[in-house]
Amino acid sequence: MKTITLRVDDIVYQMIKKAAKGQRRNISNFIEYATLQYLTSSQYVSDKEMKEILDDEELVKNLEIGLKEAENGDYTIVQDS
Repeated sequence: MKTITLRVDDIVYQMIKKAAKGQRRNISNFIEYATLQYLTSSQYVSDKEMKEILDDEELVKNLEIGLKEAENGDYTIVQDS
């Protein structure tokens, strides 16, 4: 087990504190939990998987449509406050 010192902006600290309280964790435990969640949720695909994705013409077409719609502002991004 290692001890680290972490400097964060006051606003970030308040967000972490609120999230930790919401999960009934202490701040240290929440930071460890959130870091592990982030590190283990990253998705990577092999070259073979990427080729399969890019070879799916319907999927690529739908992704292109979605990107154009997002660029045109046809979607609203909602963030938790």
